[in-house]
Amino acid sequence: MSHDLTMSATPGSIRADYLVVAGMVTPGSKVLDVGCGDGGLLKLLRDEKGVDGRGIELSRAGVNDCVAAGLAVVQGDADTDLAFYPDNAFDLVILSQTIQATRQPRVVLEHMLRIGRQAIVSFPNFGHWRLRLQLILRGRMPTSENLPYSWYDTPNIHFCTLRDFVDLVRELDAEIERSAALDGWGREVRVNAPWWFWNLFGEQAVFKLSRKG
Repeated sequence: MSHDLTMSATPGSIRADYLVVAGMVTPGSKVLDVGCGDGGLLKLLRDEKGVDGRGIELSRAGVNDCVAAGLAVVQGDADTDLAFYPDNAFDLVILSQTIQATRQPRVVLEHMLRIGRQAIVSFPNFGHWRLRLQLILRGRMPTSENLPYSWYDTPNIHFCTLRDFVDLVRELDAEIERSAALDGWGREVRVNAPWWFWNLFGEQAVFKLSRKG
């Protein structure tokens, strides 16, 4: 799976969610980036956080880009290949803008929390008010800058809202250590707002998780 399923970015070359993810990463961590695309996030973490980074990417083109940039990336599928990684092999496992394109999101998240002591997940929020309004007024599947595909050609197969994701985390008995919701310009939605506010006004979200106990 590839990070490039969504396209929001800050002015310049670094995507807004990459910067939020990087802010949640401990310097020097051993990191696995699942669905690492062209390696943009791994490069940022290597250069700014000094991480020992590894990646797994479905597309051959993405793997080639990563290897050309000097990144340790292998070709693989999040839905099938995470099962082969040993427990606690990494300090942190990251899945950026890809969980909605996996066939079994719950299983993928379970493996992430098994493989890493912590996990970071970012995803587009299908509960944003503009998407809700499109459904109400137009009666059609909504699109946005973060979700640009039509219903018939989208790689995203499991849309979710922030509320849905939080419910899944609770079902897995995991802990939310940090979280952020971003608006369409990549700015954080009001930090101390209740969940319903984030779910309504956040176009995308980033969560840092850990296992309990």
